[in-house]
Amino acid sequence: MPITIDGSGTITGASTLATTVASPTLTTPNINSAQFATVSGTAPIYPCRAWVNFNGTGTVAIRASGNVSSITDNGTGDYTVNMTTALPDANYSAVAACTTNSSFSVQQTVMFNSVVSNANVAPTTSAFRVSTRQNGGTGTDEEYILITVFR
Repeated sequence: MPITIDGSGTITGASTLATTVASPTLTTPNINSAQFATVSGTAPIYPCRAWVNFNGTGTVAIRASGNVSSITDNGTGDYTVNMTTALPDANYSAVAACTTNSSFSVQQTVMFNSVVSNANVAPTTSAFRVSTRQNGGTGTDEEYILITVFR
């Protein structure tokens, strides 16, 4: 007979319940920031707070992302990454890679918050600016731009 708990917390289907669970199975685990604070070990945990894989050529399009709501195309090789949920402050680290093709054989330099069109733009809690440049410093649109944000 299955054991059920209704919306009011009433347990039915068993006359006694064990006080411990021998082998629990999590079907939909959800770890929040409070649980990270209680993880054992001495090394701190700094999870990825946002990530995005997008096409920076033609009409900019996000292929996949986490906590990134949109990408704004500011011009050739100049993008703003907009986060869905703001971070606690703007003191995060964004790491990126880009290439002109899916084989990642041609690497380009990626610069964050760089001077583009004479606009030095500081990151905010909900967005940051990134530019992709060729080795000579000329802005270039790239087919694959991959960014992760840690805080």
